[in-house]
Amino acid sequence: MTLHDISLSISEALIVWPGDPPLRITQPIHLNRGDSYTVSRLDISTHTGTHVDAPAHCIRGGLAVDALDLNVLVGPAQVVQALEADALSAAVLEGLAIPQGTERLLLRTRNSERWARGEREFATDFVALTEDGARWLVARGIRLVGVDYLSVGPFDDPLPTHLVLLGAGVIVVEGLNLSGVAPGLYQLVCLPLKIAGGDGAPARAILIDLTLLRNPDSIESAPDSKKQ
Repeated sequence: MTLHDISLSISEALIVWPGDPPLRITQPIHLNRGDSYTVSRLDISTHTGTHVDAPAHCIRGGLAVDALDLNVLVGPAQVVQALEADALSAAVLEGLAIPQGTERLLLRTRNSERWARGEREFATDFVALTEDGARWLVARGIRLVGVDYLSVGPFDDPLPTHLVLLGAGVIVVEGLNLSGVAPGLYQLVCLPLKIAGGDGAPARAILIDLTLLRNPDSIESAPDSKKQ
């Protein structure tokens, strides 16, 4: 079965949002130093790499990440691309031919090519969802939206977009790498760490190619493939 790993690898080379805690990985216990086993320590923010924003991130009294509905985090997801867009406004979204009834939407932009190139400097000009774009999604019943940079909202004013989405209970997934994914319908599995009372959490996100699920007889003849 074809799987697409759309998560970013957590390492000290990973870009973090300016002002967030720096990412540090240490190994206080290690086999190479004569210890009986190796143990690593992660010092990261809850919004490191591929991660989920819970309403508690921006909404006072909002749901924490451990209370999010897993039925939204797992299920059919539509991948659409807007490679020429500078911002994901309502007008841009209207032109993407998003199928009626879509509940989980992943937006591939030129941001994903930054991950494919291995960029290590934070870019402030990333493509993001505008406030009116967020309202457009809420009005059409989107329950989960995923974006391919570290914020769903633009760098110079990210809060309005977050407030619209999180205030409406839309689950936000940020930091996806969609560079190897073609537009289409997939099965999304996105499971954030279960942090009690957390405002967000890193997640491992994968897409399963639904063409094989719709045609199970083709699975035997399909070559093994795993894209990361």
